[in-house]
Amino acid sequence: MNRLYEFLRRHPVGVDGFGAFVLLVLSALFMVAPMEEGWEGNEVGGACVAVALSVVVMLRRHSPERMLLLAFVTGVAQVALDVPPLPGNWAFLVIVYTIASRPPRVPSRLALAGCLTTPTIVTLRWPDNSGDTGTANTVISTIFLTVAFCLAWVLGDSLRTRRAYYAELEERANRLEREREREARMAVVAERARIARELHDVVAHNVSAMVVQADGAAYVLDSSPEQTRNALQTISGTGRQALTEMRRLLGVLRAEDGGTTDQDYVPQPGVEQLADLIDQMREMGLQVDFSIEGTPRPLPRGVELSAYRIVQEALTNTRKHGGEGVVATVRLTYGEQSLTVLAEDDGRGAQRELYEERGADGLGQGLIGMRERAGMVGGVLVAGPRQGGGFRIAATLPLPGGE
Repeated sequence: MNRLYEFLRRHPVGVDGFGAFVLLVLSALFMVAPMEEGWEGNEVGGACVAVALSVVVMLRRHSPERMLLLAFVTGVAQVALDVPPLPGNWAFLVIVYTIASRPPRVPSRLALAGCLTTPTIVTLRWPDNSGDTGTANTVISTIFLTVAFCLAWVLGDSLRTRRAYYAELEERANRLEREREREARMAVVAERARIARELHDVVAHNVSAMVVQADGAAYVLDSSPEQTRNALQTISGTGRQALTEMRRLLGVLRAEDGGTTDQDYVPQPGVEQLADLIDQMREMGLQVDFSIEGTPRPLPRGVELSAYRIVQEALTNTRKHGGEGVVATVRLTYGEQSLTVLAEDDGRGAQRELYEERGADGLGQGLIGMRERAGMVGGVLVAGPRQGGGFRIAATLPLPGGE
């Protein structure tokens, strides 16, 4: 049965053509076959009606609205030419079903109107067709034909509703798939940004420190071997620290559980490690004034990491862009609702294109990362030239429980 159904579904034109041929043959046999009372009607008109109704069945899928019009014209002609009902009149049921199963609603409503009126017209036009002129039989015959026509319309309309439902389900599935792909792309972009931010924070600071120490060692290589030795030791220690942090970072990125969050990235230094960072900067020759205002208290891991990275990047930028003799100031302010991080210097400051937007050379990644870190915990960061010269970075990081 399934094979037969699939065959019929793949060849709709052949199925309709075969049905039209059957109706045409049955109508011809009905007109010429000998009966007790004989078939009383216009034979030429009957032949034309039979052919027209066969055409309706054969082309109902290709041009349903036109075939509905042809069926209507054929029905009017059948009444006008006094052609009694034929087997080909089953074409009316077929075209009603076809029209009701299609999306356009106006033709479907016209077909329903025909379903409600055609049986009455047929019964009144040929009252002797049933062989009984009784009023009760006439009413029953009319009701039976009306129910048959309406049933054909209901079946077609149900099919239309089911098709629309399936189409809506398919569209919804496609929409969900598109949304899922878009979310996946956004997740990939966010993950790339997180990886870039972590790599920059881990690598840029340590490599910059190594470059400064290497330049200093080269400068005093001949005149002060002891300072050169100390600089090389600092480079070695900074390099090992950078490698350790890189290994830890790569270990997190390669984790198979996929359950890490922004706060789970390691290494995760906090505000307690700022003193070590300041000491490291001072050893590199940068003068740093570090102070804490308010009452220190435990902070969320994300806030601590963001504060540390912002100060780290700010001091790295001061060393790179501040010039000789620059003095940096770092201040942490513990408030009831937020932690304020201030890092400023009295140097010449960074170029405008580095803090307003990323330059054409791809620089400015540090400030982008600082803004992203502040935004990750719901904070804001403002960076720009300071009055009186130098550069200023101020970040406000909200704390849990704050309004």
